[in-house]
Amino acid sequence: MTKTTGRLYAAAEKAVKQSLKIKAGEQFLLVTDKAKMDIAEAFAHWAKECGAETTTYLMTETLRPITEPTKLFKMLAESPKVMVYMLDARIAEKPFRGYMVKAGEAHGRLCMMPGITVDMMERLVNIDYADLAEKTKRIRNLIKDASDVRVTNPAGTDISFSVKKRDWHIDIGDISKRGRHGNLPAGECYTCPAEETFTGRLVISLIDDKLGRGVMDFERGKLVRASGKGVEAILKNIGDDPTGRIIGEFGVGTNTGARICPNMLEAEKAFGTVHFAIGDSYGIGINKSRHHYDALIEKASIFAKGRAIAKDGKYLVHCLKLD
Repeated sequence: MTKTTGRLYAAAEKAVKQSLKIKAGEQFLLVTDKAKMDIAEAFAHWAKECGAETTTYLMTETLRPITEPTKLFKMLAESPKVMVYMLDARIAEKPFRGYMVKAGEAHGRLCMMPGITVDMMERLVNIDYADLAEKTKRIRNLIKDASDVRVTNPAGTDISFSVKKRDWHIDIGDISKRGRHGNLPAGECYTCPAEETFTGRLVISLIDDKLGRGVMDFERGKLVRASGKGVEAILKNIGDDPTGRIIGEFGVGTNTGARICPNMLEAEKAFGTVHFAIGDSYGIGINKSRHHYDALIEKASIFAKGRAIAKDGKYLVHCLKLD
């Protein structure tokens, strides 16, 4: 086993045994494509070691983009099990990813890893999850129940909204209980803004793996104007579905090892960033949609509860000890 393979298998062991906590006799479904085969094999190895009943599903390029599950795939996905999704991330496949999330929550638990790479596995999955949990919970508590959140950045973002009485989810690598879904790499806390309060401008550097500056203007939770190639590609995919233009998420990256890069799975976890999504609110807000597209805000300044929490991507609250 090479050094690189050893690091990958160590990360996969932590994912299987500590994050998913796969047990003997559990049904485990792993959905992959050819590009992720090395990672899939590492997951399958450790699932087998744990005594799980493991099934792998290879999505061939000739069947892509996949937007809806086949009847046979539904039979696989809609029975109690652990599922891991690691297909290459593609805009047209967002409805299929939405189906996976709903199936995972309803019938078992799900780890979403769209666009995962061997490098991301080795850097960001084999980490100290207790430390990540502490950072994430501290940041969430600074913003939770605030009626006066404001986010700005040097590029021109200026958006205000309330998160009062909205639930928060923390993505800290614990996907061990039925009904849960989360990402690996982990590292964010997120909620959905109160839709009618969400007004202002987002100037983004990335939307759903589409690099390039974009501008999104919102009025009372609805996207009313937008520009930029990445945003335009997303809106083309949404078409005339109004649910795809409603604010669905506000998230804060909490993983200090994550980098801003063309892969949203990693970029949205980067410390000092925030992200907003249009589309489905994952049951936190009022909007339900087959769409969900994350948009990244770099060098974020965050204000809540009458005080500054972060300035240009640097946290100001000294008790966090996160500098």
